[in-house]
Amino acid sequence: MEIPRFSVYVKPGCPWCVEGVDWLNERGYAFEEIDVYSDRAAFAKMQHLSGQTRCPTLTANGKMLSDFDTGQLEKFLRENGWLKAA
Repeated sequence: MEIPRFSVYVKPGCPWCVEGVDWLNERGYAFEEIDVYSDRAAFAKMQHLSGQTRCPTLTANGKMLSDFDTGQLEKFLRENGWLKAA
């Protein structure tokens, strides 16, 4: 399965956001980082998609993972066939 480009909704200063973005970068994933503090429309979209206001929130191909740590992120990617080989 081809790995999609992700959208990652983040808040500045959020340690889980920093950790998630770093994890994705270190493994070479393509993604768009969306700052929901500076973009109120993006915050509203994230809230509509996830039903909550917590970050980080990752979306791709109609699937979503909200309020996650890197362990949950890795599991989500594996379950969807998007986990890159180490």
